[in-house]
Amino acid sequence: MKPQSSKGTRDFDLIQVSRRNYVIELLRKAFQTFSFNPLETPSFENIETLMGKYGDEGDRLIFKILRSGDFMKSVVDRSNPDIKEIADKGLRYDLTVPFARYVSQNSGKLSFPYKRYQIQPVWRADRPQKGRYREFLQCDADVVGSNSLWQEVEMIDLYSFAFKSIGLPVVINVNNRKILSGIAEVCGIANRLMEFTVALDKIDKIGEDGVISELIKKDFSIEEIDKLKPSFRLHSNVDESIYFLKDWLKGSSEGIQGIEELEFVVKRVQNPSILKLNVSLARGLNYYTGCIFEVNALNVDIGSIGGGGRYDNLTAMFGLENISGVGISFGLDRIMLCLEDLNLLPDNIIQSCDVVIIRTDENSSDDNYKIAQELRENGISVDYYPDVVKLKKQFDYAEKCGATHVIIFNKEIDQDRIKVKKLASGDHIWIDKKELLFYFLELKK
Repeated sequence: MKPQSSKGTRDFDLIQVSRRNYVIELLRKAFQTFSFNPLETPSFENIETLMGKYGDEGDRLIFKILRSGDFMKSVVDRSNPDIKEIADKGLRYDLTVPFARYVSQNSGKLSFPYKRYQIQPVWRADRPQKGRYREFLQCDADVVGSNSLWQEVEMIDLYSFAFKSIGLPVVINVNNRKILSGIAEVCGIANRLMEFTVALDKIDKIGEDGVISELIKKDFSIEEIDKLKPSFRLHSNVDESIYFLKDWLKGSSEGIQGIEELEFVVKRVQNPSILKLNVSLARGLNYYTGCIFEVNALNVDIGSIGGGGRYDNLTAMFGLENISGVGISFGLDRIMLCLEDLNLLPDNIIQSCDVVIIRTDENSSDDNYKIAQELRENGISVDYYPDVVKLKKQFDYAEKCGATHVIIFNKEIDQDRIKVKKLASGDHIWIDKKELLFYFLELKK
């Protein structure tokens, strides 16, 4: 049987890795430009760290890890009355909860506000489809230790800065969880906020009729649904949306606070034209408490490519009180699909070698290898072809490697000069052995 990779996972070849690294480096530069520092956390966490942080739907998608060692031996003994759980760890579902665990665990050593970025894989036991995988890379930026709404302003500006550097046009949907609480309050369903928001958050996938159907299944009355209907409809512009919400939610102090917070943010971001107030945006994760964001690429239908928001209570779940945070995430895999679909990736980003040394005879092998080592020691990437075979095979290899040049040195033909061929044009020149390093160093400038 032919081996296959697990569903929802992928292998990446030279071209794909080079393209991904290109985008990752642009994101890393954007994070560093906004003064975020790197952090890495383990791929798995204790199960109690993860469970209960993402809602019921999220909890079901966590990959649980079976206990190992002596415990698994005891599972065989059915008479053992102490076996209650066979999983005590889980693969991380996102990067935010592990970050909150890290902050709580190390709060005495950190200076607040603490800003970090994190670029690592996460795992979800989801049904694979285009743009949705079971293993994928997240690129997150979070700041904790400040209640200031300027943090939300910076996060939106970071999004804008990063996507501009990548060259991908986007729209950033914004909302506030307090607005959703206000909607629930004025519609008389304050005690059913979570059920309402879980259904509402699916409107871009199932439409207004689908949301109504879900609410009916959850035993919402027709009268309650009629009151909620304004939240199903999007407004064309932020100012119009805010004006409408101020009137609709005037009976809810929490709803008005959410509107004021959102108004503060949208008035101060550097590029408000990419913002859209989406009152149906709920970001169905339990830990968001304030402003929430979701990013969509223009001219391509692939779902969200980023999202985040304010969370006031997350570290309290780990025993650290009064630490508010706000974070955003970039969905690298979907970003890559967008860039490929829109043909926005540069052609010259394949990262392989600068030079392949072509072998013509065994007598020149030692000299060729010395040439390779001298170039390598000075920062030139060199592939030394290991066998003396037909030149066509070696040239084909060099092109597949993405090399820009090949070197041919045969001391029986010329002891002092080296033939250097440019693969793109097919042109070649003869260079004195002493000048070879200088030639390639000049190309690097």
